[in-house]
Amino acid sequence: MQTDVSVPVLDRFRLDGQVAIVTGAARGLGQAIAVALASAGADLALVDVISADETAESVRQLGRRCHSTRADLAVLDPSTATEIVTGVTAALGRPRILINNAGIIHREPAVDHAWQAWQDVLAIDLSAAFLLSQAVARGLVEQKAPGKIVNVASMLSFQGGYLVASYVAAKSGVAGLTRALANEWARYGINVNAIAPGYMATELTAMVRSDPERAEPMLGRIPAGRWGQPEDIQGAVVFLCSNAADYVHGAILLIDGGWLSW
Repeated sequence: MQTDVSVPVLDRFRLDGQVAIVTGAARGLGQAIAVALASAGADLALVDVISADETAESVRQLGRRCHSTRADLAVLDPSTATEIVTGVTAALGRPRILINNAGIIHREPAVDHAWQAWQDVLAIDLSAAFLLSQAVARGLVEQKAPGKIVNVASMLSFQGGYLVASYVAAKSGVAGLTRALANEWARYGINVNAIAPGYMATELTAMVRSDPERAEPMLGRIPAGRWGQPEDIQGAVVFLCSNAADYVHGAILLIDGGWLSW
């Protein structure tokens, strides 16, 4: 097939006119993702259990529209997921981009792992991603419209980690879910992919980074020689949400400073 040279390559990365939902958008990676999508031209729907006012202000400063929804994804069910998408549609228009970023981590030896903590991690990190993907995809399929779903997996989708059994189980599930949904929905023009961050300088890794006995050997193992920053994932997410990634399905893009190549 001959390449269409009528559309400049850089224009294929633009998201003008798109509506994107980002979960866990109040801070950290979610905030960086929301700002990146807005800078590429998308309007944003922010979903978080806490106030996302700071992120919303950054989005509006970029000249984009913004809608915020407070939701506890630990108790998300199918009807509430549908309500979130319906609310976004009423406020901004039909969402064609979904970023399943919200996540929590629980550190505890597996023999002592609290059952409620296990349930909360799986609910937020994995089940919510499925329910929101399902709700968004239903609307896209009904309208015969293309769309992009990007899940936030982890390098621990490929490793066993240590003292984080529920997180590893959830993020391994996110990787599998990404491939499964990609296989089913590619024929509808819906691209489902994921990014897999390594050790990023966010709240989730604060405990590890503040412990010299753990932090120093970890940094020594990262070929890039530094912790990742939220802005390190922005380009990858914009790419996966854009027309430039139209033929990318089921990919899990590592953003780990080279950790897994070591």
